[in-house]
Amino acid sequence: MKVNGQAYRSIWLAADGEGVEIIDQTQLPFRFAVVRLESVEEAMAAISRMLVRGAPLIGATAAYGICLGLRRHLSSAALVNMAEQLIACRPTAINLRWAVDRMLRLLLPLPVEQRLAAAYQEAGRICEEDVAANEAIGRHGATLIAAIWEKKGGGEPVNILTHCNAGWLATVDWGTALAPIYKAVEAGIPVHVWVDETRPRNQGASLTAWELVAAGVPHHLIVDNAGGHLMQHGQVDCCIVGTDRTTASGDVCNKIGTYLKALAAFDNDVPFYVALPGSTVDWTVSNGVAEIPIEERGGEEVLRLQGQDEAGVVHTVSIAPAATPAVNPAFDVTPARLVTGLITERGICSASRAGLLGLYPEPGK
Repeated sequence: MKVNGQAYRSIWLAADGEGVEIIDQTQLPFRFAVVRLESVEEAMAAISRMLVRGAPLIGATAAYGICLGLRRHLSSAALVNMAEQLIACRPTAINLRWAVDRMLRLLLPLPVEQRLAAAYQEAGRICEEDVAANEAIGRHGATLIAAIWEKKGGGEPVNILTHCNAGWLATVDWGTALAPIYKAVEAGIPVHVWVDETRPRNQGASLTAWELVAAGVPHHLIVDNAGGHLMQHGQVDCCIVGTDRTTASGDVCNKIGTYLKALAAFDNDVPFYVALPGSTVDWTVSNGVAEIPIEERGGEEVLRLQGQDEAGVVHTVSIAPAATPAVNPAFDVTPARLVTGLITERGICSASRAGLLGLYPEPGK
């Protein structure tokens, strides 16, 4: 995607072929900053502190983190240890474990002297595959948007509600939930996006809105609790969200608040789609509510907000009494029965085991 006319991905190998560069998403939308990672510890910090976030991008960052760690320690023991530490950084997003396990399967059988070069090559492949998968998700999802537009008579824009950020910043490029929107706009279909602010970290307000401004896509920011009202009044044609982990039975784990949007969509007969690459399916889990570990993040994310004043100075402020504690579950699970369909790089399917197996006949491959 482009920032001020320059093409960027969300992660890339530095010009020297050793370091890794990322966009520091904690500074958006007020400042566009590129950060260089030079060690596995810095990669872990970037994941934990959410300089990078979004399941596919977390996986890509972890893959490159292993490359950085191997620059100092090539032994099998060191490799396994750094893998375990990376996986522990964010327990909910399955792409993190998927990418790390993929790196281990390749690297552990290799002679020590071959590991570093092989690691960089594999991390690069993971990134390239992610870009291709997300572009394919965009193509498949755009057909749904086109069908809605035609049903509306080809005049008024298609109104799409999204939650959190599942755009190119959450992946290596294109995004998952936003990829169909970008592809539809490319095809000349008018689209308008309702952007949930997505408390507590405001990824919708700070990241999705920033992306849509850069792409020239019409949109409005709404508070998280406005979605149901808009649906009741016929102002939402469909919802498209991303996912950090989808079970083999089609349950979807995504940013906290997604479940409530799905309930409102179900009650108002609004199609609710989830966009994801196959790497986000956890074939070992069936019951998302009971089996997916939900990350509990620090209460300060709820109790404090970041914003910019009229002079352009960024401040962090408290919004509650100092003695008030906060609970901060980062994700919730939307049962498959509330999901209209899954938009994947291989096509669109029902949110069910049969639907997923129809597209992925070799689970986990």
